[in-house]
Amino acid sequence: MSEERDLQPDLEGDYAAHIAEMEATDPAFREARDRLRPLFEFRQSLIGARLAAGLTQKQLAERIGTTQPAIARLERGERWPSVETLYRLAKALGVAFVISEHEHLAVRPHRAA
Repeated sequence: MSEERDLQPDLEGDYAAHIAEMEATDPAFREARDRLRPLFEFRQSLIGARLAAGLTQKQLAERIGTTQPAIARLERGERWPSVETLYRLAKALGVAFVISEHEHLAVRPHRAA
């Protein structure tokens, strides 16, 4: 049992410090993190917008005509949404997903037309 435990990463340690060290010392890690940053930002934005709207994954899925597992896959970062799905998500959540060079992906409340 102790051997098995020794093979597991130290999840009790300072995660942020570990990530900072990896970014400082490992160019491949830094490149991968930069490449995946937009996906992580999208996931955070989607989850935050859903929670702010007071919706469960199932409720959001029903509003956009998909399934709860499909929403879960988006929130886990397993899939990128199509433009059509982004539109339906934005409409259901009352937000606009804004993609830019500097922010990667931001969520803004809809403005009244």
